[in-house]
Amino acid sequence: MSTTTQKVAIVTGGSRGIGQAIAIRLAADGFAIAIHYASNGAKAEETVHAIRTVGGTAIAIQGDVSDQHDVARLFRQTMHEFGRIDVVVNSAGVMPMAKIDVDNLGTLDKTVTTNLRGAFNVMAQAAAHLDDGGRIIVLSSSVIAKSFPGYGPYIASKAAVESLVPVLANELRGRAITVNAIAPGPVGTDLFLEGKSEELITYLAKLAPLERIGKPDEIASAVSFLAGPDGAWVNAQVVRVNGGYA
Repeated sequence: MSTTTQKVAIVTGGSRGIGQAIAIRLAADGFAIAIHYASNGAKAEETVHAIRTVGGTAIAIQGDVSDQHDVARLFRQTMHEFGRIDVVVNSAGVMPMAKIDVDNLGTLDKTVTTNLRGAFNVMAQAAAHLDDGGRIIVLSSSVIAKSFPGYGPYIASKAAVESLVPVLANELRGRAITVNAIAPGPVGTDLFLEGKSEELITYLAKLAPLERIGKPDEIASAVSFLAGPDGAWVNAQVVRVNGGYA
């Protein structure tokens, strides 16, 4: 096991999109980063390379957040490599579109398995491994407030994730560990853009008073705040980073 005074962050779903932006930002903030990815090893290594190129420290670890053994291994390998874990960010997630229909139970199960069970696994391991003063940050979604048709499984999974945040914050009472959620609005990532027409993207962009789609770096900035010293008094909250979208 390595020993280091450098702080360490785990970022699940850190190989692309918002997770990638978070990993790169926290590395710039001085954290050593364990980048979790589900299947795209090439993208994960690209992120590791991008961090190392500018003098940062990063490793990539594959796993399925819904699998408790994979998540345990993620934390175990991070501890072995760096000797500590200070911040855990759960950004891994899926967003399939499906109406509330008898034929879509499979989609519901898949979405809940990744988004809710995955968050539960990551939060549980974080609670077990973080030293006093650590930070746990999970990604939710501001679409919860919109109730758009076709978003039922996704909204249900993310609403449940938000409900875990104050519960875990109370369970960690006395350890000075904060637990918060970031709830982005529409952000220009592959996950958001996939399957959407230009007309729909334009419509969604106009919903926020700032009239545009968010950028991954803007979500990463909010995570950086919660993970840093200025975020120490923010606990058990859902921070909606969405340009006024909801």
